Amino acid sequence: MKFELTKEYRERFEQAVTDSDEAFIIATLEGVNPADISTLLHEFNTEESKYVIDLLPSEIRADIINDLDEDIRSKFLKVFEPNEISQIVNHLDSDDAVDILNELPIKDREEVIASIDNEEKEANILDLLRYDEDVAGGLMAKELIKANVNWTVVQCIEEIRRQAENVQKLYSVYVVDDHDKLLGRVSLKKIILSEDNMHIADIYDPGVTAVETYMSEEEVAQVMRKYDLEAVPVINVQGKLLGRITIDDVVDVITELADEERQMMSGISEDVEEADSVWMLTRARLPWLIVGVIGGFISARLIGVFEEELTRITAIAFFIPLIQATGGNVGIQSSSIVLQSLANPSAFSDSLRKRLFKVFMVAALNGAVLASLVYGGNVLTGGTTSLSLVVSIALFSVVLIASFIGTITPLILDKFGFNPALASGPFITTTNDVMGLAIYFYTVHMLL
Repeated sequence: MKFELTKEYRERFEQAVTDSDEAFIIATLEGVNPADISTLLHEFNTEESKYVIDLLPSEIRADIINDLDEDIRSKFLKVFEPNEISQIVNHLDSDDAVDILNELPIKDREEVIASIDNEEKEANILDLLRYDEDVAGGLMAKELIKANVNWTVVQCIEEIRRQAENVQKLYSVYVVDDHDKLLGRVSLKKIILSEDNMHIADIYDPGVTAVETYMSEEEVAQVMRKYDLEAVPVINVQGKLLGRITIDDVVDVITELADEERQMMSGISEDVEEADSVWMLTRARLPWLIVGVIGGFISARLIGVFEEELTRITAIAFFIPLIQATGGNVGIQSSSIVLQSLANPSAFSDSLRKRLFKVFMVAALNGAVLASLVYGGNVLTGGTTSLSLVVSIALFSVVLIASFIGTITPLILDKFGFNPALASGPFITTTNDVMGLAIYFYTVHMLL
């Protein structure tokens, strides 16, 4: 039956925790997905959550801890003893275990590793701790099934049976030579359908896509998305098979990158969540708010420069919001398209000159349509022909400039190693506001 976290159930569960009703807690959580239990425990404090977790089987306990958000988990682990954490680590894949260990103080980490009773697990964890978290080596799990190219199908099946308990997700068997160099892969279907006396050399597929340990997590995600892979093997520079990365880890990477870009685009300079402290939330938001205030101040002073024109023709002030809003929208649209293209490098195979010419043509067409609409709307609502023409010319120019800035800025930032998502938030909006007003008032000054 599907688990539902209703208000009534939460209140009843909370009462059971208060009364230490172990029988109810164990019975009501039996068969519930660990992810749903994690959601339930968000309603309780750390001590109450630990009390509930301690009542559950060790495998479920490990899955719950692994499912928690990193910020919450790092605080939560402080109430666990090192030997308790080592029990959790024993039931996780090596990559997930390393993620937890990296969140612990060095002293606690050493105690946890020393408490691991599985020598192979300990060796795998120590090997993975050498890699940075944001490269393929840090993403990979050591648990996999590999078969020597000279083995028979029977030997391969025996290896699968032997390793089945350690490998939770089995997609295929990787084929290696006597020196563990990756040669290819063989699907479970081929293994099952092949004769027992056949050799792996006769049935394996040499065309396997692999990533190297030093590749960034973004590159790994691109490879798995491009080739529609559920798992990808990881090799070192000599081609030796070291581990594999599964799709669930890549989904986490893609989600984190999307969250980071979304925060950047909205003007948040750090990775923060609603549960973070007031100071952290303020520090993350304030820098780009200051940029916006500075841009607004410049815009205000710019309007002051053309005070004489505003005094003589007050109607030009009516169109300031129109100019600013259009310039900001055009800039964000252009930068968003560039960001999408930067995520797929092959999309930028054309020369810069060709791309900019295409941007100009699109901007010119959009600008002409918008300028015509504004001109017609002004004339129909009683505006003078001269003012309507000036506003339309200014709007057309603003669309061209805003489109150019929105296109070129993320390319420049990416060229110099900065996150191009910075170009799609307050930076573009503020820049186009100032540029738009300057173009508008200069056009009014020249033509009226």
